[in-house]
Amino acid sequence: MRGTKSLCAVTLFAVCWGLGPKAMALPSYARQTGLPCSGCHTTPPELNAGGRQFKLMGYVDRAKKDDIISEAGHRNAGLQLLGTLPLSAFLEASLTSTKSPQPGTQNGNFEFPQDIALFFAGAWSEHIGSFVQLTYDGQSDTIGIDNTDIRYANKVEVGGKDWVYGVMLNNNPTVEDLWNTTPAWGYPFVANDSAPGPAAAAVINGQLGLDVAGIGAYTMYDNHLYAAGTLYRSDHIGTPQPTDGSGAAYNIRGTAPYWRVAWQQTGAKDFLEVGAYGLHMKSTPGAVTGAEDTYTDFGPDLQYDHTFRRDVLSVRGTYIRENSSLDASYAAGSAVQTAHHLNTGNANVEYHMGNRYTGAFGWFMTEGTTDALLYPQAPISGSANGDPRSAGYIANVSYWPFQNLDLAVQYTGYTRFNGGVNDYDAAGRNASDNNTVYLVARFLF
Repeated sequence: MRGTKSLCAVTLFAVCWGLGPKAMALPSYARQTGLPCSGCHTTPPELNAGGRQFKLMGYVDRAKKDDIISEAGHRNAGLQLLGTLPLSAFLEASLTSTKSPQPGTQNGNFEFPQDIALFFAGAWSEHIGSFVQLTYDGQSDTIGIDNTDIRYANKVEVGGKDWVYGVMLNNNPTVEDLWNTTPAWGYPFVANDSAPGPAAAAVINGQLGLDVAGIGAYTMYDNHLYAAGTLYRSDHIGTPQPTDGSGAAYNIRGTAPYWRVAWQQTGAKDFLEVGAYGLHMKSTPGAVTGAEDTYTDFGPDLQYDHTFRRDVLSVRGTYIRENSSLDASYAAGSAVQTAHHLNTGNANVEYHMGNRYTGAFGWFMTEGTTDALLYPQAPISGSANGDPRSAGYIANVSYWPFQNLDLAVQYTGYTRFNGGVNDYDAAGRNASDNNTVYLVARFLF
């Protein structure tokens, strides 16, 4: 049980660092709206005001007039079909090198492809649209469902102001968000899938991604006040249904509610968003009955953009506090105590030179309750002292020769890793040994 717990923690943290492909400006959306990628993005996947409105309204805005339409009547069902299918594809190739090789393995890994994805993304009807991603993973040589967001949206006028409302289905808490601060669409926007990553992460920070199904609702009033809520259940794609929960690190008991509130203000040259979000979950590891672990995650976020003619400066940040009571893990012998907390934070600044060049720098940290069973000793991935603390920085330079091709170099440096600076894993590895150079090319067509 102890080994399973630590393995799940490391594996699921890889998801929160976005080791699968991040969503980008999709050609199917461009074909549908008649706009270039820059109509919705500063550079993908960062949304501008137009992109946030497009997503808010359910991905349905379109300019083309060759749709197939049959008007609805008293006894006649209506029909609206796009003139072309809303399909896009994505290919990512990369080179990853750490400061010191992982023992017994080669360094400088070239992956072609790292990922290939097919997107069913665009309007289904007047008020229903989708972002559905199916991804081939080069490491596991498998194809599976990836980030998915299907929504219905509409708007009415209340008090002389637009009131937007909608319902949504998705498989990853925060994937429905409009801003680039929360985990699903936050910095870094590219990430490798082979270098070591810290073991500790909050549940909301990607650990449930692609393993849950949620239904929720959202609203935006006067393009300022936004609120959303979603209820999640464990889905466990790829396992027999109904599930017995075996082998799963998290099995949601009842439902896990996610909430989101935000205020945005858009000016001629300035944009500001301030908000907060959170998740509450009861879970039984490895089963659907028995003792429960309880997690409560919450925290603020902020995004500020300033436009200099055609350039944009973006500042973003978020902080997550997780309080947990690990009754089930303690009873199974995979935690030293029941009461735990975990604090994670990141902040980043990015400068866009038009939409061709970007430079970004970000800082991240994790700290929390020390637990030698929850964070056990192991070469590379473990902690010598059970301390979850990690900290470091990420620098990125990206070049977009075309709006559907990104060439990027990214450097990740660690000042602390899994609780230590030197010999953090009691096997001779230092935090800086995991410093990583990542070169990536991303194509969309």
